[in-house]
Amino acid sequence: MGIVLSGVERAFGSTRALAGVSLEAEPGRVHAVLGENGAGKSTLMKILAGALLPDAGSMQLSGKPYAPSSPQQARERGVAIVYQELSVCPHLTVAENVLLGMEPTRGPLIDLSRARQRVEAVLKPLSGGRAIAADALVGELPLAAQQLVEIARALALPDAKLLILDEPTSSLTGDDVERLFSALRRLAEQGLTILYISHFLDEVRRLADDFTVLRDGRTVAGGRVEDSDNDTWVAQMAGRTVEKRARRSERRPGDVVLSVHELSGAALPRGASFELRRGEILGIAGLVGSGRTELLRALFGLDPVRSGRITVGGTRGSAGPAQRLRQGVGMLSEDRKNEGLATALSVAENLTLSKLTPFRRRGLLSPAAQRSAAERWAKELGIVLSDVGQAVGELSGGNQQKVAIARLLHHDVDVLLLDEPTRGIDVNARAQVHGLIEELAARGKAVLLVSSALPELLELCDRVAVMRRGQLGPARPVAELSEESLLAEATGV
Repeated sequence: MGIVLSGVERAFGSTRALAGVSLEAEPGRVHAVLGENGAGKSTLMKILAGALLPDAGSMQLSGKPYAPSSPQQARERGVAIVYQELSVCPHLTVAENVLLGMEPTRGPLIDLSRARQRVEAVLKPLSGGRAIAADALVGELPLAAQQLVEIARALALPDAKLLILDEPTSSLTGDDVERLFSALRRLAEQGLTILYISHFLDEVRRLADDFTVLRDGRTVAGGRVEDSDNDTWVAQMAGRTVEKRARRSERRPGDVVLSVHELSGAALPRGASFELRRGEILGIAGLVGSGRTELLRALFGLDPVRSGRITVGGTRGSAGPAQRLRQGVGMLSEDRKNEGLATALSVAENLTLSKLTPFRRRGLLSPAAQRSAAERWAKELGIVLSDVGQAVGELSGGNQQKVAIARLLHHDVDVLLLDEPTRGIDVNARAQVHGLIEELAARGKAVLLVSSALPELLELCDRVAVMRRGQLGPARPVAELSEESLLAEATGV
């Protein structure tokens, strides 16, 4: 017997995050937990990991009662978790993060030789031979490499019985995903119980054996993956049949608003050149670590520019983020937790703090005007919340992403640099964000879109360029491209 849940409930004030969840996941099998953002998946995983206590219900692990009151107790029972939002320690090394609390010792001292061997044993299958140095500071690694470190930490738990993964591939590209899946299959074959949360239904179909669907904090469906299909899952998650979004009409790009010539950063990118036009969505594909994020950060002024030329709306030169915003350039970070949003602040504050001028009356800030603007954006983007005074951290991932996009619209930027805009959000929220991006392009906004999801790039973009080892290839019309051709170019095949 693996993990068995019966009638698990949890409330936060008047909000019932879990209203009766039951599931049974067997050892040696991968069990997918499906549901829209806000369905209660992450709350359930936190309860299993000992980070939250349930209000009601019962749990059993390996045939024995299971009620951890802390993450440490959960780990002692053999439960490891990879959270959707990274929880690495950026000031520690890769090895220290992977073995945190599990360091091998020799007498009173840490056995450094054994520690390095254990780290390499779990990292090597995940990293595919790419160097993730055990002594590198995690905070200096790209986000995707940090994700691999967190996964390695979960896989390093000795005598693990239950492994929980909450959107583990949201920052990973194809090769990394395949290596992760291979590692998970091996672990399942060894008798581990695996709970796998993902909004990528095709991933679930390739990896999982069984599934449970949550909706509004309740278990609404379950069974064998082979006995269901994606359309049924989507309908079960939403409680209704979800209409497929119509294929977009052809766009006619206008004038060039962003021109980049031979741009090089401190390390990446290397000599990137392209032009972006009004009303156009230009996609950037590439493997993790290829320099896609570094390109956007250099353009927005977050990272230094070593050489090259950036021209925005006829104005040439490097600039910091504040100046870029004044020039009409906005960026959506792939790391919304640490860089994209101030999760402890309200929705209204996150939406408006970077541009308060419209809300000043005789030199004083008008909270009423600020609130009114936030309410208008929340309505326009369909942000689900109780009130614009609600903390952003209390919203689901998809709604947090909409807040981040709304902030750019509040600035009325002409150029949107979007780094993984649908990372960690569900099927319906992803469709809404896609529709919003297309609407912005139809209004004449220029969009530079980085995504690890090749179907997303081919569906949304007018042209796609591939970045490989810091070098940006030529942008080509999507009609000339396929997933296979993009992957071949990204890997150098």
